[in-house]
Amino acid sequence: MYQGFFAEYGGIMLGTLGVALAALLGGMGSAKGVGLAGEAAAGVIIEEPEKFGKALILQLLPGTQGLYGFVIGMLILFKLSPDMDLYKGFILLCAGLPVGLTGLVSGISQGKVSVAGINILAKNEPQQAKGIILAVMVEMYAILGFAISFLIMNSVK
Repeated sequence: MYQGFFAEYGGIMLGTLGVALAALLGGMGSAKGVGLAGEAAAGVIIEEPEKFGKALILQLLPGTQGLYGFVIGMLILFKLSPDMDLYKGFILLCAGLPVGLTGLVSGISQGKVSVAGINILAKNEPQQAKGIILAVMVEMYAILGFAISFLIMNSVK
């Protein structure tokens, strides 16, 4: 019975798993990264409330990975159909992995670099732009994961 069920609905099940992994993993990385940076920002803001806006920029940077995962997840979702075969479902599952995994790792890493940038802000405010640049460098890998996921997803006709 289960073999027939999976053969009939396995494609949409695998595709749905791709949606979930893209959104969940990217969101988890962003949540952790934004949380790390938020903790550091709170420490600076308590002493110097006027630095809130500048600290907020650095805190928000790791949040993009969750957005990338959400966008790919939604695009995969639009490709799902109940009669999808296993091959297409597997490809869509694979499409969710690059953005999800790079989002998880780069979101956390970018959060750590953002913490360092917030430390720059606290100790030497005129050099804050350097902290932003360092944090943005980590973003490149999330963008590459997004691009690969987008290309894989669009290979399904």
